Amino acid sequence: MRYLSDEDIQLASRFLFLSMTLVVIKQDIDRIQRGNFKIKESYVELLEKMASEAINERRQLRKAMTAKNLQVTLLNKNDSFSSYLFLCQGREEKRNYFNPAIRKKVKAIFDELMSKSLSSDHSYAALNT
Repeated sequence: MRYLSDEDIQLASRFLFLSMTLVVIKQDIDRIQRGNFKIKESYVELLEKMASEAINERRQLRKAMTAKNLQVTLLNKNDSFSSYLFLCQGREEKRNYFNPAIRKKVKAIFDELMSKSLSSDHSYAALNT
């Protein structure tokens, strides 16, 4: 039985997966900076721009979640599944996610952030040519 509205689930899920994506981006920045790349700056700049986009969106999501008294917490995690508890105004709903499905959602958000960051770069590059 569903205890939370679709809108609440969408909001909390986006926040959850965006937070996971931000962790991936920060790990990638760290790996590139420590890695054996000839030209690191371009990669790091792109990832930092993506992180900035993610942080700004997450800030807005957090405000909306706070207004609705909506929270998400990790219940447990194993090799195959991760369970999260969604709480909203005294109601709660447990949701299980298949870990490869989480990876796909994080990759989709990563690709979305990359696309946004690259499109804003192209408009800047076009102005400077």
